Amino acid sequence: MHVGTLTIHLRIPQSHSLKEKRKVISGIKDRLRQKFNISIAEIEDNDLWQSAVLGLAVVGNDRRFLESVLSQAENYVLSRPEVIVGQSELEWR
Repeated sequence: MHVGTLTIHLRIPQSHSLKEKRKVISGIKDRLRQKFNISIAEIEDNDLWQSAVLGLAVVGNDRRFLESVLSQAENYVLSRPEVIVGQSELEWR
């Protein structure tokens, strides 16, 4: 069994309140869950309105497939015009 986690640090420059931030983050999280069937949560910077850290996780038998899923999920977040992706970290367990 392989467990892959991806941590993505985001900036949301157009957000001027926690409500605006949550709207952007919720849209991204919902779409990632639907499209890639992954677990995702906001894991840091919960009270900052222009910053967020997302944690994504996948579990399975085929590491190459899981790498592909996490890579596609990261590319989806990179393609979102409302966020700027800073650092991302991939880990395996």
